[in-house]
Amino acid sequence: MYAYTEFDRAFIRARAAQYREQLQRHLSGDLPDDLFRPLRLQNGWYVQRYAPMLRVAVPYGELSSRQLRTLARVAREFDVPEESVYQHAVQTQARLGSGPLPRQCAHFTTRQNLQFNWIPLHRSADVMELLASVDMHGIQTSGNCIRNITSDALAGIAPDEVADPRPFCEILRQWSTVHPEFAYLPRKFKVAVTGAREDRAAIGWHDVGLQLVRATAQQAADAPAFEQVTEGDLGFRVLVGGGMGRTPVIASELRAFLPWNQVLNHLEAIVRVYNRWGRRDNMYKARIKILVKAEGERFREEVAVEYQRVVQEDGGPHTISQAELDRVGASFADPALSQPQADRPDEQQGAPEGEAAAFARWQQRNVLAHRNPELRAVTLSFKRLGHAPGDATADQLDAAADLAERFSAGEARVTHEQNLVLPWVHQSDLISLWQAARALGLAQPTIGLLTDVIACPGGDFCSLANARSIPVADAILQRYQDLDELDDLGLIDLHISGCINSCGHHHSGHIGVLGVDKDGQEWYQITLGGSDGTHLSGAATPGKVIGPSFAAAEVVDVVEALLQTYRRLRVPATTNDPNVGPKVGPTSFETFVDTVRRVGLPPFREAADGVRVLTARTTTTTDEAAA
Repeated sequence: MYAYTEFDRAFIRARAAQYREQLQRHLSGDLPDDLFRPLRLQNGWYVQRYAPMLRVAVPYGELSSRQLRTLARVAREFDVPEESVYQHAVQTQARLGSGPLPRQCAHFTTRQNLQFNWIPLHRSADVMELLASVDMHGIQTSGNCIRNITSDALAGIAPDEVADPRPFCEILRQWSTVHPEFAYLPRKFKVAVTGAREDRAAIGWHDVGLQLVRATAQQAADAPAFEQVTEGDLGFRVLVGGGMGRTPVIASELRAFLPWNQVLNHLEAIVRVYNRWGRRDNMYKARIKILVKAEGERFREEVAVEYQRVVQEDGGPHTISQAELDRVGASFADPALSQPQADRPDEQQGAPEGEAAAFARWQQRNVLAHRNPELRAVTLSFKRLGHAPGDATADQLDAAADLAERFSAGEARVTHEQNLVLPWVHQSDLISLWQAARALGLAQPTIGLLTDVIACPGGDFCSLANARSIPVADAILQRYQDLDELDDLGLIDLHISGCINSCGHHHSGHIGVLGVDKDGQEWYQITLGGSDGTHLSGAATPGKVIGPSFAAAEVVDVVEALLQTYRRLRVPATTNDPNVGPKVGPTSFETFVDTVRRVGLPPFREAADGVRVLTARTTTTTDEAAA
């Protein structure tokens, strides 16, 4: 992990002290709401439906056990609303059908950050100082600026990696933090970086996506002379203009190869062009994806001109030297690993009698290959009945810290799927880790399956949401608890968003669920066939809507109808990869998303319409009007 310098720590402490002074002025009445609002947002403090929400930055998803324990303390001691506020929220949401609202817990987000939903504003400065004590903050987790830099949760350990992206992520983080020119962009700006051949960072869905590659002979020949590229050099494939929201767009390739040392200069050019021409008159058309789509080749040409100006006229002020890359990269050397616990006399044991099958199931779903053949990456699942997807209680955060220290060199990583990965686990320790995680309720063998659902907090917490996400996710988990059935259904990405802002990434789900508001009622739009860009899902693409929205009470039945249709229509797989499709007996079947793409939407639409009850008349009217 990156080792903060004294400069880094002094900066965060100073920012926390500055925020305390601003908060005191606000609470005393000297700083009105309209002036305090941008100041708190710059530090990650929102005001949501019932209480403030803090978003804590977790750069490229890496957390130390010490940081996890501090986050547990924040949850336990500070994520405690005033009782009158909490009871009002519970009673209001109960009228909609929600259960008790979780408190004293944290929520892992799809952008590898972490949120708290109940911290009273008057205690917020204390939290910022506590976070600063372990090199954490909320800077630029909100506002129209460059947000948290995200990456592959397997960065630095994946067998298919071209190069470790984490040193570049850290250099990008330092460059973008309080960048004076880019503090007030037309809209928020998100960057994702991967170093692997498989895109596990959803780079096609970001404002800028970066993928580490090696230059081909042709790319070296085509590069500008000042870049001095030779075949085999390390660099980036650069994508620009992706995003979700009300207008889902997949990023376009801006450069097939860019030398690694020029990535900051090139990003400077991209963001300058966006800052200059991005729309500020319409929030819904202010993202860079709209500019790229509208301007096309002109945008590409302007970036090229600006990039050349930055390098040749300004002298390339952000060119990364080898010495700087080496300095930052030194922080990401493999950690010193302790002796495998299985080598100790008290740990020499196999799976308990009668539990070999359960351990094997967990190993298949939750354990991933590592570039070091003696190690594994292990996913702790935070998808459990009675808990919102991605929620972790204070006790569970403490327990995760213990597991990280005991099995993973004190390190854990937040995934895009709202789970935690332990990246440095000895293969011989897997049984011990499984037993410990299972005792904590964090060993559900469902990673990648239907119930490994992604969901935003939705209308139970978020003031922007049109509908609730958590009850829908919980209802689906309740319906699908049989592990054999889940294995039979195979790998399925189910994503749920409570509004068009798409924090639940519904556009990229094989099954996407989007909450919408119709006359003050919760309705849900269903999409099929989306992709985040992984090998399983194929090239990044938004899902397609299968018809008019469904009532909340119909959603689980719709999901079941879609899955029954898949079972009926699926055919044997054409690949021997055991991780691609479900296996029933000796036969492997194509995945859900492959079936959707092969047969098209009509049979799935028909099945979904067949379970309509409350919306049956709406469907008939719509179909008749279309005819």
